[in-house]
Amino acid sequence: MDALRCGTAGVAFAQVPPADLEALLAAKERPTAVLTYHVVAGEVTAEDALKINSACTAQGGTLTIDRSDGVRVDGARVIQADVETSNGVIHVIDTVMSPAS
Repeated sequence: MDALRCGTAGVAFAQVPPADLEALLAAKERPTAVLTYHVVAGEVTAEDALKINSACTAQGGTLTIDRSDGVRVDGARVIQADVETSNGVIHVIDTVMSPAS
């Protein structure tokens, strides 16, 4: 998937060990689960994130929000918050999060 090599997605996916990335892409449902694990319904801004400790994902899992050392979501460090897009707001993180298998 060339899209996984572009921009900030490329930086995050570059941190995934090659064997793990191959396994991820081998199962059709797994990439969808990983991608939707990064999506939360509604618009959660950085200000909103200061008031919650977790958020439900489109995949059905729960993200843990930790503010003890900067802001981390399931261990991924938020490196840029509140990026406005045409369909919501995103927060750039430094790694790929993966739901429990």
